[in-house]
Amino acid sequence: MEFVDLVDSHQVLTDIIDNSGLTESESILEYLKQIKYPAVTDFKPGLEWFNTSEPLSFIHQLKGKVVLLDFFTYCCINCMHILPGLKKIEEKFGIEDGLVVIGVHSAKFSNEKHSKNVLSAIQRYNITHPVVNDPFMDMWNKCNIICWPTLLLIDPKGRPLIMFMGETHLDQLERFISITLNFFKSKNEIVNLSLPISPDFRIKSSLNTLMFPGKVTHFIDDDKNEIIAISDSGNHRIIILKQNGEINSIVGGLKGFKDGGFDEACFNSPQGLVFKDANTLYVADTENHAIRRIDLILKIVETIAGDGQQGDDKIGGKFGKEQRLSSPWDIAVFKTHDLNNQVENKALKNVLIIAMAGTHQIWAYFLDDIVWWKSKVHKKNCCVAIAGSGKEENRNNQYPHNAAFAQPSGLALSQKNKAVFIADSESSTIRKLSLLDGKVSGIVGGEKDPNNLFAFGDIDGTSTNAKLQHSLGVALSQDESFLFIADTYNHKIKKVDVSKNSVISLSGPKTVDTIDGGLNSFNEPSGLCVIDGKLLVADTNNHCVKLIELDERTGNIKEVKLLHLKLDTKKYLDETKYVILTPETIICHVSGCKLSLKVNLSFANGFKLNKDAPQSWFINGLDKTWSGDNVENVDVTLDLSQSNLIENNIKSIDVVFNVFICTDDTCLPRNFLTRFLLHFEDNGGTEIKRVAKVLISNKEIKLV
Repeated sequence: MEFVDLVDSHQVLTDIIDNSGLTESESILEYLKQIKYPAVTDFKPGLEWFNTSEPLSFIHQLKGKVVLLDFFTYCCINCMHILPGLKKIEEKFGIEDGLVVIGVHSAKFSNEKHSKNVLSAIQRYNITHPVVNDPFMDMWNKCNIICWPTLLLIDPKGRPLIMFMGETHLDQLERFISITLNFFKSKNEIVNLSLPISPDFRIKSSLNTLMFPGKVTHFIDDDKNEIIAISDSGNHRIIILKQNGEINSIVGGLKGFKDGGFDEACFNSPQGLVFKDANTLYVADTENHAIRRIDLILKIVETIAGDGQQGDDKIGGKFGKEQRLSSPWDIAVFKTHDLNNQVENKALKNVLIIAMAGTHQIWAYFLDDIVWWKSKVHKKNCCVAIAGSGKEENRNNQYPHNAAFAQPSGLALSQKNKAVFIADSESSTIRKLSLLDGKVSGIVGGEKDPNNLFAFGDIDGTSTNAKLQHSLGVALSQDESFLFIADTYNHKIKKVDVSKNSVISLSGPKTVDTIDGGLNSFNEPSGLCVIDGKLLVADTNNHCVKLIELDERTGNIKEVKLLHLKLDTKKYLDETKYVILTPETIICHVSGCKLSLKVNLSFANGFKLNKDAPQSWFINGLDKTWSGDNVENVDVTLDLSQSNLIENNIKSIDVVFNVFICTDDTCLPRNFLTRFLLHFEDNGGTEIKRVAKVLISNKEIKLV
């Protein structure tokens, strides 16, 4: 076969299938016999690897393996879309079968070059195959890669076989791999050996700690009571709470797609949230490609759009669950009259505005029958694209479907201006969509060339002179004159004067630009809302929500506090989220005993307790509530009555810890419980002391 560029290799296979008269399987075999590319140059030495105990090499560990390289950047929605398909391929063809999947992280944004941020993304997306951080795109350039995502298949001798670009070829890739493995096995070129796979630390959260929270919203009911909702994205659940942090409800908690009661409903990395009223919360269930409705009175979850499968429709018009969606990332409720002055019905109608990140569009789900733009009638439960061509661009236009977005990820609804402000993440811009006529205009960030999605930075200023970096969240001030931005990859909160299209960074006490996990710094904040003149910020990679009080005179940050989540400890404790440590059994006298318990914590591998982060301990299951915030040295005395413990079916004392440990650049939640088993005997003690010493690191938690 005449040499062709790797970029064209998939087209070569397609031509064989279309023109040879052979079946697809026969065509793939014919392709494998003909194709010949020179071996790729090995990975550059010194790169950081994840999920493996040592760097991998084509001339050593990978020799005799078919290798699938996934060139990705963690901001990219299309890269996220192929992860479930890659997981399916990995489950079908294991390493011992001859296939190795390797993620080659090739950063678009400067923030994504840092390995600590790549590690957070690996944890957030639950990637378990080896990943190498290639910040200067060495392997990308060697292989002539031109877009994200790109999948490049390598033969057992390190020679490229075929390149698949984009997210739509996974089924064919799976068939190609199956035939490829059999082809090279028939030539005795496959080595059925394992590799030094060692998954990096997997974060586990608890009932009252968060994991990669994505968005936060609130509602004030008629009695002036404030309700807050947090999308605890990494835990696949929604948390409903009061402003003081007291948790009212936890909805979901297991990855999946299931309607039902709060305990049985399942989500998959939910993001955007919005209250329609005090009793109804809507959720953008992002990786389920669905919109869910939470009834806070009946305590049930119901899917109103999407069926759990990713769609590729860029027009819409179907009803309810029949309309497939693609990664809805945020939602807002627009309350409006029919948009036609000739219609007599002046009742307010409700429209859900959806940031459809997966198709780079803005959609609407009509909660009521409505007359929409240009007097078009939309029926209740219809879901339709209202702005954006579906092309990934930063294109403004007075005609909504001639405009284009690039992964819209945050919405802020202005009822006063009848418009929605949009955090358009991949163009690093803030945009505005008029909800009266569909006109799309730019506010700040980016540049005038609609095809340039690399106009990012960290510059305060006006219009396109200002620069942002992959902003994911926006929220309007109460008077709607200012727009607050979660400038995610700059780790900052910024403020836009919407009358001037100018943006400034908010500064405050001890505010730093590094992501050290301190109280006054942020680590990829993704969502925010305004409540009583304060900002609630989902500080995603710090696994917490922060409450920011602004200085009324300067408008800058006056004080930052953590929103501590307070949970009734008698509710069910999910032990799968905890490391369980069991000291020696406590033997009490049958009449009861006075038990003095001490738990002392120490730390290893350069980690220490982050005293600015939420720390807590409590004793689970006893009638009296024992809890506190000083976790380093817990010292309690309990009077234990055998009859009372038997009556309440208590056979052990669990001292439960939820702590955050940090180095200079990494913060991790660590959750464990010390379980003191109880036994009553005639010769048992009446006054007993127990001390448990616990050593905590990023790798393990153990008794010492």
